[in-house]
Amino acid sequence: MTNDLGTNGTATEPEKAPQNHVEGEDDNEDVEDDGVAEVPGAGEGKKKKKKKKTKKKKAEQSEPPRIGLSKLFPDGNYPEGELQEYKDDNAWRTTSEEMRYKERMAMEDPEVTYQSIRRAAEVHRQVRKYAQKVIRPGMGMTEIANLIEDGTRALVEENGLESGIGFPTGLSLNHCAAHYTPNAGDTIVLQQGDVMKVDIGVHVKGRICDSAFTLTFDHTYDTLLEAVKAATNTGIREAGIDARLGEIAGAIQETMESYEVVVNGKTYPVKPIENLSGHLINPYQIHAGGKSVCLVKNDDQTKMEEGEYFAIETFGSTGRGKVIESGDVSHYARTFDAPHVPLRLTTAKSLLKSINKHFGTLPFCRRYLDKVGESKYLLARRVLSKIIHPYAMLEER
Repeated sequence: MTNDLGTNGTATEPEKAPQNHVEGEDDNEDVEDDGVAEVPGAGEGKKKKKKKKTKKKKAEQSEPPRIGLSKLFPDGNYPEGELQEYKDDNAWRTTSEEMRYKERMAMEDPEVTYQSIRRAAEVHRQVRKYAQKVIRPGMGMTEIANLIEDGTRALVEENGLESGIGFPTGLSLNHCAAHYTPNAGDTIVLQQGDVMKVDIGVHVKGRICDSAFTLTFDHTYDTLLEAVKAATNTGIREAGIDARLGEIAGAIQETMESYEVVVNGKTYPVKPIENLSGHLINPYQIHAGGKSVCLVKNDDQTKMEEGEYFAIETFGSTGRGKVIESGDVSHYARTFDAPHVPLRLTTAKSLLKSINKHFGTLPFCRRYLDKVGESKYLLARRVLSKIIHPYAMLEER
């Protein structure tokens, strides 16, 4: 039997998550202070009658979540995630005002940039919390995807390319590690024994929060979830400015391989999937290329640098530990630096115009094309093969 687990989080701001059914992320419950309204007394010379001070009612999220974050955080300051201190030879960066200033400058406008990713992360936290509460066996994949995406759109207050969904919701089951989202007409139903990797993307001003968790509904794979969560947290702790990518990979592998899983009385070692990795994220570019955080130790001496965003993604398996491209394609994205391609087919021109308008270089899926009114896109998509990149499902066989 083979099952894969996927998890990821940003190295800059990992989130804390509830304990049930989750690995690889953290989720902070943030509480705002209640304001107090002062009520003046009345009548000069009379004994002032004190009225009870009333607490200003705190805005609360609805269930299902549909209240935009600007109404919950009207001052525009969103909760911080877990912050990691620099360590060892890099500890001086914490106390050096000059280096802290340079780091802030590397982030363009640091306040806007950090608030954008924190806003996206808070949307993820709230949507994820609700999803973990309500997703159960018997639900269809399309129902689950809509539940997550409707919440994301509402909370991030979707606004063209300014804010919205970062990429199609991944709902990869069992031996499928990544890149599955239901297409129109999908009939797959979540089963009691399934292991489902839920990958949610949110973006604000192109800053993408790429973060995943895994759901199971019995205790068979509890240790597998624990192994992947520990490996992700290890990767986040080891990441930072000047950290070498090959050394981070080695630490992830060592943590992952320290676990074993017992299934039906048989013991399986937990293996990191050797040909999957975390990745660099640029504005409006989910897979920026150039730098990867692998899951197996290697000799890559490349360093993380100031101003970079990484998704630390770990995938653990009780199987071969290697995936291949397989199955129907559901994810697509316009190539970031696509060459100019002269188009003669009218439908291809129309489709590319629609993609540029609604998604830009952000990933999308067939359901999203249906949503914006595109219907005859299969032939046009083939014509756009040099511009639009398909992401096949990644499965372990």
